[in-house]
Amino acid sequence: MNLPGSLFHSSIGKKFLMALTGLVLFGFATGHLIGNLQIFSPPEKINHYGHLLESLGIGLWLIRGFLLACAVVHVWVALQLTAENRAARPQPYGVEFTHRATLASRVMARTGLVVLAFIVYHLLHFTVRLQHPEWSEHTYRLADGTMVRDVSTMVREGFASLPVSAFYILAVGLLAYHLSHGVVSMVQTLGLKNEKWTSGLECFARVYCWAYFLLNAAIPLAVLGWLPVLSRCLHR
Repeated sequence: MNLPGSLFHSSIGKKFLMALTGLVLFGFATGHLIGNLQIFSPPEKINHYGHLLESLGIGLWLIRGFLLACAVVHVWVALQLTAENRAARPQPYGVEFTHRATLASRVMARTGLVVLAFIVYHLLHFTVRLQHPEWSEHTYRLADGTMVRDVSTMVREGFASLPVSAFYILAVGLLAYHLSHGVVSMVQTLGLKNEKWTSGLECFARVYCWAYFLLNAAIPLAVLGWLPVLSRCLHR
């Protein structure tokens, strides 16, 4: 069997494919958060960042397509592995017993589906601007005189809606919960986990996931005015 076939048809290959796509998505999630946190800097910062991304042209859409494909493959393979595990154990155990399996690990497929749905909505909301075509008209003049899209205003107006902010916070919470198991599982599948630093890896995963959730949630909460100190940063 060739390499692509082994990745998609064997359990080991599927787990390795999940780990690889998970690594790509983990890197993107981290970079995306760092970029988004520029909303708390003067508008020049995040608007310049947005302009830099848009200047990639078709390259940016190719990157988005690749990331979306990774997300779809990641969830699809997870659902396949879940179905295979259930098929291998058609009858439930008389006594439910889970050895070193957290709740996060047992609901990975379901949280992954919600996160995938959120990614699609997030793209339609802020990238395609399906609900708010007027955002395409918002412009900002950079210090060098270049007129660019006003990302700062778009983010503030987008999260001014309580339902949108609530869905965003719920989704990043589920993503953080997903990552709390996924980071450790990914490292283990790639063969980089050992007993010497297992506890340190698990500690890193917990700290990272809490930080990821809280920093992401701070953006809509600040827009809504629920974090006064950060809210003032948005309206300088």
